[in-house]
Amino acid sequence: MKKFLDLGLQPLANSYILEKNLKMKEKKFRLEIGFNEKNYLVSILNTVSKEKMFNKNYPYKSSESKTMRNSFINLAKKIKRRFNPNFVIEIGSNDGAFIKNFKKDQVVGVEPCKNLALITKRKNFKIYPQFWNIRLAKKITKDKKADLIYSANTLSHIKNFNEIFKAIKYSLSDNGILILEDPSLLECVKKVAYDQFYCEHLYVFSTISLQKILDNFQLEIFDIENISTHGGSNRYYIKKRTNSIHRITRKVKIEVSKETKYGLKNFVTYKKFAKKVSISRIKLLGILKNLKKNKKKVIGYGATAKSCTVLNYCGVDRRLIEYFYDTTSFKINKYLPGSKIKIKKYKKLKKNDVDYVFLGAWNFKDEIFKKEKKFIKQGGKFISHIPYPKIT
Repeated sequence: MKKFLDLGLQPLANSYILEKNLKMKEKKFRLEIGFNEKNYLVSILNTVSKEKMFNKNYPYKSSESKTMRNSFINLAKKIKRRFNPNFVIEIGSNDGAFIKNFKKDQVVGVEPCKNLALITKRKNFKIYPQFWNIRLAKKITKDKKADLIYSANTLSHIKNFNEIFKAIKYSLSDNGILILEDPSLLECVKKVAYDQFYCEHLYVFSTISLQKILDNFQLEIFDIENISTHGGSNRYYIKKRTNSIHRITRKVKIEVSKETKYGLKNFVTYKKFAKKVSISRIKLLGILKNLKKNKKKVIGYGATAKSCTVLNYCGVDRRLIEYFYDTTSFKINKYLPGSKIKIKKYKKLKKNDVDYVFLGAWNFKDEIFKKEKKFIKQGGKFISHIPYPKIT
């Protein structure tokens, strides 16, 4: 594994701080990213134990985003039309935003964050509040195998590939389908979206790296969709190699070609990316410091794990961004890790209250801009660092 990017010392991205603990020393780790020249995989080099990251206080809830709710509703409809599965397993079911679109006797969720698993359990869905592994897979599929396994933004969090895919292969019926959804490495590199890297995102997959990994488990990608969620993701449709029902579509070849042409097999591509990241940092700090100098009020919008990487890498704190708005109930009145910027309960933006707003949740830009039409009409401005720092 060859290192190409160092994003400095970072706290655990979702370890939001209570006011009484502000003076306590935070645990930090060095966020370095590397490239494997054999399987083309991009991953963080220093990992944090899964138990520290995914626990009973996990703050992110899929259902609290309109974009994600709609994405899951539309996908569930598509799955029913195309595959008509009788038994579905979701790995990383969060608060049940996806599985609630299926009949209760058709679907099972796996969610190790106890607080999120409890939300789904209260809705009377079958849920296993455990980490996905071969033992759990055997327990869930003891009586029947899965027609479809779905996982969104979860498998990139699990360190042990062998454990993941052995358990998936065991759980799938002969003609079963795995649908895997994760941020696209191609989009990440093109957009200089270095905030896709944080403690939970152990990997950012490309099609070419995922193909190499799946090959070891006699699994293969037969279709791909490029989707807009999380700033540009890929939805991979995967089957057992022995499954002849689903033919490999041209989309797979096209995606591999795009990634290869862009240089995702070459280490030099990632060195160039690292240089752009360094320039992005200088530019963002320049914008924020200039606004501060001109006595402009700047706040943040969306106290996300992504924004945690940006703030800590760039050295942004309360002197440059006064506070953040967020809609996630668990985060309100807490402080962002590292930067220690306060998170306030979201309210509609008004030009009288604030001049500039940093988009921490840039991947929900369309949803946010629709919501804040009045603020924009009044002359309110947003700051984004994607694909380069600018005021819009």
